[in-house]
Amino acid sequence: MESEKKPPRVSDVGAWAMNVISSVGIIMANKQLMSSNGYGFNFATTLTGFHFAVTALVGMVSNSTGYSQSKHVPMWELLWFSIVANTSITGMNLSLMLNSVGFYQISKLSMIPVVCIMEWIIHNKQYSREVKTSVIVVVVGVGVCTVTDVKVNAKGFICALVAILSTSLQQISIGSLQKKYSIGSFELLSKTAPIQALSLLLFGPFIDYYLNGNFITNYKLTTGATVCILISCSLAVFCNVSQYLCIGRFSAVSFQVLGHMKTVCILTLGWLLFDSALSFKNILGMAVAVLGMIIYSWAVEVEKRANAKILTKESLTEEEIKLLKEGVENNPVKDIELEIEKLD
Repeated sequence: MESEKKPPRVSDVGAWAMNVISSVGIIMANKQLMSSNGYGFNFATTLTGFHFAVTALVGMVSNSTGYSQSKHVPMWELLWFSIVANTSITGMNLSLMLNSVGFYQISKLSMIPVVCIMEWIIHNKQYSREVKTSVIVVVVGVGVCTVTDVKVNAKGFICALVAILSTSLQQISIGSLQKKYSIGSFELLSKTAPIQALSLLLFGPFIDYYLNGNFITNYKLTTGATVCILISCSLAVFCNVSQYLCIGRFSAVSFQVLGHMKTVCILTLGWLLFDSALSFKNILGMAVAVLGMIIYSWAVEVEKRANAKILTKESLTEEEIKLLKEGVENNPVKDIELEIEKLD
């Protein structure tokens, strides 16, 4: 007898809420930490290494206390995933440095269609017309409210291309590995985080030196900067866990589309907390983006119901075929019995 499936510790809405709140929170904390008006800690790659180090520590504590179970995943797959993920982080940082903010936003938006194409190539995944339409609406909306000046050069374009491909592949791989090895989101994260932390802490300072011309060892750490780093690392744990949760339960495309709610929240909070300018163009773009997200949620739900009906129809057909087969097999026996009765 099969054991009953345990309900998830975090609901679907809870996972999305955790991701949006922690992502917005970490951006606000990093803005205070890295801005010239804040603490001027311009070592983004090394900071990401700190994030994964704390996440790895939380994973080790969780495994040792029995809260989560460790399942086997081949080391070569973990290494491959970590290389792709770290390439994504480095590529994004280089793209932001070498390109204008407008082109950087365009490259981030292009991840949605790229993820769709890669899932179609790798997993032969098909998308309905409604889903495709909603994706276009979201991309247009976010583009209107975020893209301003667009300047690009050869080096910046190559870095952006590498960042787009590696980020898309990394997000698809999160879901694929969870399904392939029947491993939970937090269990997978606790396996990949130590590898990412070690590699980012080793190479991150050199990447940051290339980005801003300063070594982290020359930075004068203050109490305020330390508090901001600790807050950033704590929020990163929730951000990483919720990312794996959302992609594992839904898809990389859903994570990209609904993830742009964070962009809307960041623009709104920037206006409320940091007196950032919010024009009619920004408001219009945010409204279109939110509309696109609502359409996407509806389209995905319609697609799920349609697939459920097809599965139900297929299962009924199989059952009918089975009954027909049983009937054919039993008919000759009944015919023989009838013949015997006639002879009697």
